[in-house]
Amino acid sequence: MKTILTLLFVPVALAAGVSLSAAQSAPVRSSALQVATSDTPPMPAPALTPATMAPPASYVIGPLDVLKITVVDEGPDMRDQSAVVAADGTIAFWALRNIPASGKTLSELQDKIAALLADGYIKNPVVRAEIDKYKSQYVTIVGEVRTPSRIPMMASKSLLEALTDAGGQTSQAASEAEVSHTNGHKETIDLKDYQAAQAFLLKDGDVVLVPKAQTFYINGEVRNQGMIVWQRNMTLSQAVTLAGGLSDRGSYRSAEATRVVNGKTAQVDLKPQSPVMPDDVITIHKRIF
Repeated sequence: MKTILTLLFVPVALAAGVSLSAAQSAPVRSSALQVATSDTPPMPAPALTPATMAPPASYVIGPLDVLKITVVDEGPDMRDQSAVVAADGTIAFWALRNIPASGKTLSELQDKIAALLADGYIKNPVVRAEIDKYKSQYVTIVGEVRTPSRIPMMASKSLLEALTDAGGQTSQAASEAEVSHTNGHKETIDLKDYQAAQAFLLKDGDVVLVPKAQTFYINGEVRNQGMIVWQRNMTLSQAVTLAGGLSDRGSYRSAEATRVVNGKTAQVDLKPQSPVMPDDVITIHKRIF
């Protein structure tokens, strides 16, 4: 299952979907080092919650939401009546006008309508209100997804559901997503972790950015020279493993990276546990003996 999940979330071919932890023991074919040019298969579709299902009790009604309102045991003019929440947050139902709806839960709205109807219209009315179409709450998905869009949601939507709604990642997508909340706080989620992506709940107004994958180049005494997709917290030894390992004459001694530091190109000495950075050009030299 681990290999399958990695294939689904790493949008470029890296060691046939090998993650950093698995890379320590799995060899890499030469062709696997190159950035993929075709789209990856779509992510597995999670079970989505349609508007016909009961929303969370905490869902707060907002402008443009479409409601369906029924007064139990009353005539057809009070059954399954559609009401659109206006820009000012009010709705109209039956003979009632300017009913405040925005900012209320469905339970609170039901109580409000029942109180208005009980005031001279119907004795002990029982009101049922439902969300017919969600229009007031959105998350925005941008970057390396097939259909960047503004996606309507209920009180919450998982990151995986939102990415699925946006058509999944493109072949050039990184294996993480950055979520910006309305309060300015940002979080980075590892998309290789299927359970984490499914458990992470978005909120109204969140913006999800799936960046383009970053790469580095490795050459010299490794079995498969070429471009490799960079992953967060990657070390030199992991990079060499993804490049098929050291050649028979390769050595970590004197390994170095050509790296841009503070806008200037510099040569940086590397050890096996040294971090690899995006756009590094790594050279593995021959051992002396």
